[in-house]
Amino acid sequence: MKIATYNVNGINGRLPVLLKWLEETTPDVVCLQELKAPQEKFPEQAIKDLGYNAIWHGQKSWNGVAILARNAKPEEIRRELPGDIEDSHSRYIEAMVNGITVGCLYLPNGNPAPGPKFDYKLGWFQRLTEHAAELLAAGTPVVLAGDYNVMPTERDVYKPERWGDDALFRPEVRAAFHNLVAQGWTDAIRKLYPDETIYTFWDYFRNAYGRDAGLRIDHFLLSPHLDSRLIAGGVDRFVRGWEKTSDHGPVWIELADE
Repeated sequence: MKIATYNVNGINGRLPVLLKWLEETTPDVVCLQELKAPQEKFPEQAIKDLGYNAIWHGQKSWNGVAILARNAKPEEIRRELPGDIEDSHSRYIEAMVNGITVGCLYLPNGNPAPGPKFDYKLGWFQRLTEHAAELLAAGTPVVLAGDYNVMPTERDVYKPERWGDDALFRPEVRAAFHNLVAQGWTDAIRKLYPDETIYTFWDYFRNAYGRDAGLRIDHFLLSPHLDSRLIAGGVDRFVRGWEKTSDHGPVWIELADE
């Protein structure tokens, strides 16, 4: 099974890019973030025409998450992260696909830090950590995929000395990520490439993609049931070079059959 995560940065504006990538690479399951579209504006038919069923949680102008499944139907479990009934941001959706619980997430950016947005990010991270512990305790195969908006180590950021005060790299955020992983999750891409420099995001400014001045902020966390099934993974960085593309590249993993 091939599972991908992709921050599309506006699904309708980037729809030709998304459809081209889906057609060329045919992942079985796709987690999308930053739809930037209300619920009724999700391009369901165009995606269905390529053989994908979808569930999504849209939001006007920003946020928004979706799970696509090729020749299968995602069985929705929830469309919000537990722990804060006042939270109106569309940042989490969860479904069962082919026997695997798939959590698609778009963790808050948190800038400027310190400040209310940073506090919201840390609070959201804590809620994610608590929910992740419950998922592990349930004992079923789980993948938590998406844009985490955190570079876990200095290897995951171009020129880390420039990022010390940024909400994506502050010590509190990296500690939150490591605490989450320490529950028993596997950072899939880092397991496959323990010593390599790998990025998933390149800013639109200052020729970041051309200079390979990137960040690794899109991650897969695998429960122990799936860790042993991980056989491949990577970043489709070539998609970042297409016209009118997202500033993220799609990230993917492959799991062996049970």
